[in-house]
Amino acid sequence: MPLLPKSESIEIREVWEHNLEEQFSKIMEIVDDYPYIAMDTEFPGIVLRPVGSFKNSNDYHYQTLKDNVDMLKLIQLGLTFSDEQGNLPSCGTGNYCIWQFNFREFNVNDDVFANDSIELLRQSGIDFKKNKEMGIDAHRFGELLMSSGIVLNDNVYWVTFHSGYDFGYLLKLLACQNLPETQAGFFDLINMYFPVVYDIKHLMKFCNSLHGGLNKLAELLEVERVGVCHQAGSDSLLTSCTFRKLKENFFSGSLEKYAGVLYGLGKVSDWVSSILFQFLVSCILRFVIANKGSNRDKEFARALTLSRAGG
Repeated sequence: MPLLPKSESIEIREVWEHNLEEQFSKIMEIVDDYPYIAMDTEFPGIVLRPVGSFKNSNDYHYQTLKDNVDMLKLIQLGLTFSDEQGNLPSCGTGNYCIWQFNFREFNVNDDVFANDSIELLRQSGIDFKKNKEMGIDAHRFGELLMSSGIVLNDNVYWVTFHSGYDFGYLLKLLACQNLPETQAGFFDLINMYFPVVYDIKHLMKFCNSLHGGLNKLAELLEVERVGVCHQAGSDSLLTSCTFRKLKENFFSGSLEKYAGVLYGLGKVSDWVSSILFQFLVSCILRFVIANKGSNRDKEFARALTLSRAGG
């Protein structure tokens, strides 16, 4: 199959409340053969900016993300599945299929939103009235996502573009609660639910001459869009195809060493390893004290903890 199939061969499957379980059943059937999942979300924009002092820009970006995701509601999610060569599933039909999930929680008459974001989504064809009447219940979606096999799975590879907010909204659905207070807690959840993540915006740093957003990158790589810009299904497909073109043109070997970094937030494993190290050392310290270890043993364990906390 060509890297980007012709538009007439692509079916963007609209998922509503009435066909949610049916479509999740199809996804569960194909995920083992198509474990690369490109994701995009549509949400009501950014309405809050935190005030105060922050240790670094990553801390500021996370607090901005948390404040907005906690307050706002997901509108649409797009998922494109592919195999390592970029082939898409056909799901027993003559066309290749991708999925676009439409949620009902957001109410344009009552909820907070950024005017420019909502106007852009309107112009892109999103029908907020239809979403409210026929859309997916977010809690039910979270339950099905949890049991689908596409999260908590080391053999699934998530492909995104500047994806902090995308993962923030998915974690909110999965956990049915606000995001963690700290970036470390956020990354701990990312590492658990989405063990392998590729953020194209991060990969671009290692590619000479590439810049801009997803649309600009696709243009530079000569990847054509299928569907409507600023709808999550089309954007997820463009993300998938751009990732394959990027890998083909700029990364001859494995991409493993570039995984686990969310652009603007940092490297997941740096935070997670710190959390796990602290937990391990605290266990050692409790063991030493419980078993009446020497003062030297206790001081060594405490020193390990303090050195890691300082580093």
